[in-house]
Amino acid sequence: MQGLTFEGDRRVALADFPDPTPGPGEVVVRVMASGMCGSDLHYYRAEADSTPPESRCIGGHEPAGVVESLGPGVGDTQLRVGQRVMVHHYSGCGTCASCRSGWTQMCTSGPVKVYGKNANGAHAQFMKVPAACALPLSDALSYAAGAAIGCGTGTGWGALERLGEVGGLDLVVFGQGPVGLSATMLATARGARVIAVDLSDDRLVQASRFGAAETVNPNSVDPVEAILELTGGVGAAAVVETSGSTAAATAGMAALARWGRLCAVGLGGTVSFDVRTFLSRQITAMTSWSMSSVQQMACADFVARRNLPVDDLFTHRWSLDQATEAYQEFDKQTAGKAVFLF
Repeated sequence: MQGLTFEGDRRVALADFPDPTPGPGEVVVRVMASGMCGSDLHYYRAEADSTPPESRCIGGHEPAGVVESLGPGVGDTQLRVGQRVMVHHYSGCGTCASCRSGWTQMCTSGPVKVYGKNANGAHAQFMKVPAACALPLSDALSYAAGAAIGCGTGTGWGALERLGEVGGLDLVVFGQGPVGLSATMLATARGARVIAVDLSDDRLVQASRFGAAETVNPNSVDPVEAILELTGGVGAAAVVETSGSTAAATAGMAALARWGRLCAVGLGGTVSFDVRTFLSRQITAMTSWSMSSVQQMACADFVARRNLPVDDLFTHRWSLDQATEAYQEFDKQTAGKAVFLF
């Protein structure tokens, strides 16, 4: 099979890899959709890597597909050949408390595999994972939707789970890329009044289509003043920061109401505050690292039951042989989500 690897210096390569064979407790998934995630750009933009492509890990950590084969010990009651699945893209020891609760990325007993980073990922025809990582995908959802739920959309869901009940609240989402749009869509469906913030008017138009009640562009207005005005001077009960911008995180903190909660998921920014300024407001600041496998299944079920338009997040669909063009376009960060379809 062919797999995509990141060479750094804004280059990718397609190399030949052996078709994987499942070992005990493992399955091989025939990949039908593999999403492109913003975190891929860290590897894409890194310094050039002189390692031969076939010696690197295959990229991609947002897979969905069908079970191709079962390894020893994986019975038909757990998974069956031909079953539609999405993949939780972390695996750990499988036995510690974190792993047993679905938080394999927080495994405390052994090294964690992150597919697409330190283990072969999904930008290939086949992918081998522990059976516990292969999660059922409803017939009501496309493979592309399953891929999105496996990371970007699931990350938005995980942030809302960290914040707790959001129904009836004024909730601000900073950043309206794929994760932010997902948070906007999911929070709206969960009953929040969402205020979407982004520097791009085009993305704010998309946010309105995904349910945002109000939009704010910091290029035009002071975001804190705008949020206070939109909330009758009270401030936001909850904030999700997806952009990875320190300025956005700072504005989000300043716009919180008393007892407000901020959840940061965007990488690259710094969240800080002066205790004297915020002490009497009783605010809570937290982070959220994607989601557990249990939450991933809950998110997929919620999306399917509510018939939410996750597929509308995608503005570009590519084949693997278009990988160079695909990542050049994705690197501009001016469009929506992108996916490789097989």
